[in-house]
Amino acid sequence: MTNQTSSAPASASGWQYWRGLSGWNYYFLLKFGLLWTGYLNFHALDNLVFMAFLLFPIPNRNLHRLRHWLALPVGFALFWQDTWLPGPQSLVSQGSQIAGFSSDYILDLITRFINWQMVGAAFVLLVAWLFLSQWLRVTVFVVAIMLWLNVLTLTGPVISLWPAGQNAAATVTATGGGADNTVARASTGGALVSGDIPAQDGPPTTANLNAWLSSFYASEAKRQAPLPASLPADAQPFELLVINICSLAWSDVEATGLMNHPLWSHFDIVFKNFNAGTSYSGPAAIRLLRASCGQPSHKNLYQPAGEACYLFDNLEKLGFTQHLMMDHNGLFGDFLKEVRDFGGMKAPLMNQADLPVNLLSFDGSPVYNDTAVLNRWLEQEGRDNTKSSATFFNMLPLHDGNHFPGNSKPADYKLRAQKLFDELDAFLTQIEKENRRVMVVIVPEHGAALQGDRMQVSGLRDIPSPAITHVPVGVKFVGMKAPHQGSAIEIDQPSSFLAISELVARSVDGKNFVADRVDWDALTKNLPQTAPVSENANAVVIQYQGKPYVRLSGGDWVPYPQ
Repeated sequence: MTNQTSSAPASASGWQYWRGLSGWNYYFLLKFGLLWTGYLNFHALDNLVFMAFLLFPIPNRNLHRLRHWLALPVGFALFWQDTWLPGPQSLVSQGSQIAGFSSDYILDLITRFINWQMVGAAFVLLVAWLFLSQWLRVTVFVVAIMLWLNVLTLTGPVISLWPAGQNAAATVTATGGGADNTVARASTGGALVSGDIPAQDGPPTTANLNAWLSSFYASEAKRQAPLPASLPADAQPFELLVINICSLAWSDVEATGLMNHPLWSHFDIVFKNFNAGTSYSGPAAIRLLRASCGQPSHKNLYQPAGEACYLFDNLEKLGFTQHLMMDHNGLFGDFLKEVRDFGGMKAPLMNQADLPVNLLSFDGSPVYNDTAVLNRWLEQEGRDNTKSSATFFNMLPLHDGNHFPGNSKPADYKLRAQKLFDELDAFLTQIEKENRRVMVVIVPEHGAALQGDRMQVSGLRDIPSPAITHVPVGVKFVGMKAPHQGSAIEIDQPSSFLAISELVARSVDGKNFVADRVDWDALTKNLPQTAPVSENANAVVIQYQGKPYVRLSGGDWVPYPQ
């Protein structure tokens, strides 16, 4: 990127300086190309200031050279800012976790950032620039584009003109039903909005999206799906088993061709439009353990919540024995500590001694065989069927970077997913044969980002995109006198953890297990709806008027590239 005119004599005309961006022209042209394809979040004004800094005439040769040496780190930082790569805040906050990755896993992650198609396109652009710059004043062309992006557009950068732009007139597809989920028509755009979800009025400007997000969190702070204060005398004991799977979204299931796996035929209820709210394990587990209250912001996850929010703690108050089970040690990222400190999980970790190792995690720690873990739970819980219990089981076999012992190469995701689905299918079949009274709830933490998108490479989850947070949730009642017949009941409304708490609250007395007839419509009707809002420490993604928008590090909202 060295300026070819940096050695120009002091007597050179001012126009020669204004046409002499040289290598920096390629820098800006490359940015324009990436912007057009949706691979950049272009900060047009920042780039215009940088260009003005490069163009300002400096007759002194030494100062001229110094400017371009200073421009190198500034240009690199600006290019990084314009990409969707994790920012410095994210890297600093997760630095200790990245340090725990194995060298093979880090190398694998680095290679994913190399997009050979983009490298080839950049090379073609370089050759074209070198050829055309001999006859054309490329600087004039570059400056004209930059001015068009800023000065000629009164409303700011022309985001809507690029392929990543979205049509603000789209409508929200989620609708509610029943008296508790009335539907109100938004005042603009004709959007239909559930009564559980704040109305999405006005165009998708940064001010409007910020205001809507604030109203969402204010509304969620008032919502609860609490458990009853006590159980009736004729309550029936049963076991609640909540299986929290790391790295499994609908997009991952579809990508691996497992949509028709026999596992899905076991479920009585399937949530088709469930939002996990985050793309990291610790926050995901906390949100699930606090399912009885509305969705808090990421920051408030790490603040004390009201007593009514802690699902497992309140089940214990109703006489359920609390259990904690994992197929890993829970040390990475202080996962176990966060589950205890912020999720209210008090139970000791179930004994992991002598469990066979299935995989090694991305940090080299063991991931135990899930069939063995589930069998240990069956043995321990089978000792007393006269008491109710509630078990939280966190599973890690699908996490990115896991590998088989003796092989440092990351294990194939589809192979691991197939094995896990087979194991869960066999487990459900086993407890069905034993006719145990178990309510099984499978809730993934987040997806694996198996395919990646324009914002993030495969496996990167710094931004909680819709493809990562849209997860499959299934519920199975085993040991019922009158089990559900036919295909699973599908819940299509936008849902999140509050719906799970409500479903548990409606089932907590255990009477459905002994009823001659179960009113499945009453059990599943009018479950709480929750707008798709997902958040990590430095990124927020929302659905507004049917389109996804993203905000990074408190900046402006932009349409999520599709």
